[in-house]
Amino acid sequence: MCVFFVKMAGRGRLLPCVCLGLFGVLCWVWVSFASFPDDQLYSEALDAVDRAAFQPQSALSDMEFGSVVSSYRGPGNTDRRSNKELPIILWWSAGLFPHFPGDSERIDCATSSCLVTSNRKVQLYKRTASIVFYGTDFRPYEAPLPRLQHQTWALFHEESPMNNYILSHSPGIRLFNYTATFRRESDYPLTLQWLPSLEYLLHPVAVSLKEKNQLRREGVAPVLYMQSHCDVPSDRDRYVRELMKYIKVDSYGKCLNNKPLPEHLQDTATATGEEPRFMNFVARYKFHLALENGLCPDYMTEKLWRPLHQGCVPVYRGSPAVSDWMPNDHTAVVIDSFPSPKALADFLTRLDENDDEYMKYLEFKNHGRITNSRLLEALETREWGVNDMSKPNYLNGFECYVCDQENARLAAERAYKKFPNKSPPPQPKMASYSHMGCPLPSPGYGDVQDLPADDGWLQIWPQDYWQSLDQAEGLESLIRHNESDPSLLWKHMQNMAVRRARGKH
Repeated sequence: MCVFFVKMAGRGRLLPCVCLGLFGVLCWVWVSFASFPDDQLYSEALDAVDRAAFQPQSALSDMEFGSVVSSYRGPGNTDRRSNKELPIILWWSAGLFPHFPGDSERIDCATSSCLVTSNRKVQLYKRTASIVFYGTDFRPYEAPLPRLQHQTWALFHEESPMNNYILSHSPGIRLFNYTATFRRESDYPLTLQWLPSLEYLLHPVAVSLKEKNQLRREGVAPVLYMQSHCDVPSDRDRYVRELMKYIKVDSYGKCLNNKPLPEHLQDTATATGEEPRFMNFVARYKFHLALENGLCPDYMTEKLWRPLHQGCVPVYRGSPAVSDWMPNDHTAVVIDSFPSPKALADFLTRLDENDDEYMKYLEFKNHGRITNSRLLEALETREWGVNDMSKPNYLNGFECYVCDQENARLAAERAYKKFPNKSPPPQPKMASYSHMGCPLPSPGYGDVQDLPADDGWLQIWPQDYWQSLDQAEGLESLIRHNESDPSLLWKHMQNMAVRRARGKH
């Protein structure tokens, strides 16, 4: 372990950092004014913001926000400020802006109000309090720099960890103050985003066991595999290929294909949605291989929930914490509970041949057999809905979370500036590894040291994981040095690589 110091950009202060091993670094990262540890420095920073040069208010004309009207007001919202007085939230990823039409709107949330926009003209505007990023689109070399001291950053990322491994590293996730991810530890968890409702699970079995047994006698395999995205971090095809040696698997997708789909189902849109003919076709199988493309706590998709909806048994690999969310402790067959693909195949064969044991996995279709209180409470209490018009979607929900948090932070800053002896400064708010952290990809079957050097998976995903760490540290370095040009990212990454090679990192 080593200790070194960095200078806080523009603040003339050195803070200690600790380097942990080859890559890990524990040190200061910008979070907001709330992160300043002493009263004098905090006050000086607030004064500096008042003196700072920002874009003029005409960056967005009054007319652009003047006619914006909200259609909803939270039950605890008594905010009567005009649009000109409200803090602004900027959606940096404009394609995800959850409003139509136009690029700007007033939102009246649970306790306060904000203006939200996708117009980047307001990036440097003093009233722009927070910038929201979509994780899949977040790239260090496109980040809005310099990072302004009066702004927080918010992350929305409900997709696979493979889409941006930068966010799985501590230096990457620490860039953000607020998070909405699939992990339960995030500020605004989206863990059950693929589960519409409890009723979705309780839906009657689509194909009876009697029919499934008849189909088995007619040559239908006990196990279904349907994937067309083959080169993924979880390396699922390698596992399935080995499993196929010990049990019959009908594979209809592009990956390990051994059977053609009926012509009327060959349009890929039928598989991505829940088109009735497609759903009826796959419901004929007793077991569905449900292997996520990335392995990370709480990352669970339709691959898991759809078989449960249909009355099939998912054979699952993905979230290591999947049992925390299952209707009961006898719902899914978890691949990692078996020492080998052969052991799994033997178990599935026994279930296939024993109707009573197989039906135990479908007992959750009886409401009284759903015993997981965590699952029931999460479905009951989440404020956002899936295909539920009575609730906001999670995009609108998260922006309101950020709005209320920012109004509370700004109010605390004003109170502290006016009465420093009576009002405490707002507390730091920064994301941590647990908000998104996902492990280094590993082979779907076997040990990494046994793979040949030219293995396609080996050449892509472990390298992508470690290169994303370099990019995360590079962006953190840009912010620490108050750089304004994202193109300098590669220079910072090179400098860090040189320092690491010399044993100075």
